[in-house]
Amino acid sequence: MNFIAQSSDLLQHLLTVNGAIMSKPLIPILENFLFDVKGGELTINSTDLETSMTTTMAVDAKEDFKVAVPSRMVIDILRSLPSDSVTFKIDPATFSIEVISKNGRYKMAGQDGAEYPSIPEITGDNSFQAPANILLRAVSKTLFAAGNDELRLNLTGLFVELKEDRVIFVATDANKLVRFTRNDIKPGVEQNFIVPKKPLNLLKTALPNDETPVAVDFNKTNVSFSFGDTKLICRLLDEKYPDYTAVIPTENPNTLTISRMDLLSSINRISIFASKTTHQIRLKMAGAELVISAEDIEMANEATERIACEFDGTDMEIGFNAKFLKEMLSTIDGDSVQLCLSQPNRAGLVVPKENEKDEDITMLIMPMMLNNY
Repeated sequence: MNFIAQSSDLLQHLLTVNGAIMSKPLIPILENFLFDVKGGELTINSTDLETSMTTTMAVDAKEDFKVAVPSRMVIDILRSLPSDSVTFKIDPATFSIEVISKNGRYKMAGQDGAEYPSIPEITGDNSFQAPANILLRAVSKTLFAAGNDELRLNLTGLFVELKEDRVIFVATDANKLVRFTRNDIKPGVEQNFIVPKKPLNLLKTALPNDETPVAVDFNKTNVSFSFGDTKLICRLLDEKYPDYTAVIPTENPNTLTISRMDLLSSINRISIFASKTTHQIRLKMAGAELVISAEDIEMANEATERIACEFDGTDMEIGFNAKFLKEMLSTIDGDSVQLCLSQPNRAGLVVPKENEKDEDITMLIMPMMLNNY
């Protein structure tokens, strides 16, 4: 049993699906790729039983077979070989694998591909399509706000809410929240599901930043993303997502409009002097001036800066976590941002002054109690 492939092409396909491989899994075979050769096509599978990735490529093969191949070893040898054709020769009795290049032969222990866990198939008729660059943008703009607390499992993923004429992506850890809406994706169904963080990070790496169509298929337990010759399938979080709309304030009579980069640069400097425990900074808004300050009483550190701005509302002083605010300002696009506020003890909204076409993004940040309140 053997096949011939281009080393660089094969390496690229392996790297695409390598993220789903676990190091030191409970089931040893999961440290391997499954090579499934059928009809002159090689399908490469990887899985950790929660997330599976599959990619296909054409190879020169005269028979069909399956073999489990050590992931780290095959990637390392292909990385070190020049770009040229390589032959994979598999012993049908022992499943040992010999990689033959122009200048050398390299032997590794494989396993019977029949013992590799099967990749789940999505059964159901729920599906929609989205361009890869739009899906990539949605994940990139939201996933940073998802939580890491395993005791609040429902907040550790991305909530995807499908409407007839739009898709809403939401992530929150209860201290910050991002809602990202695309009005140019029209699923035609009313459904929702929660996708875990790990597969979405793998998806971010694998998705091309172009208009390649991505088919999204889902049922009650799994979702798959298919694009080009690659497919990612993952188990959904079987949890109930909180009513995020209830925490987004609708009445925000105080609006600060300011240069995004000026504000971000100032916060980067001021936060150096903030408490390393709370990361609290203070924003004082009055007229056409914003005063940003921070202090670390224990270390006797403090800093203050003034920035020109437009402020429409009642003079206000409010505290925020500098780390959260920096993440949001780094993620939002555009030259100007708005901070929409109601009261110093109520959540604030960070939004671009102008949204991109067919897009709406709202970021919510909870305030921190200042010592003078």
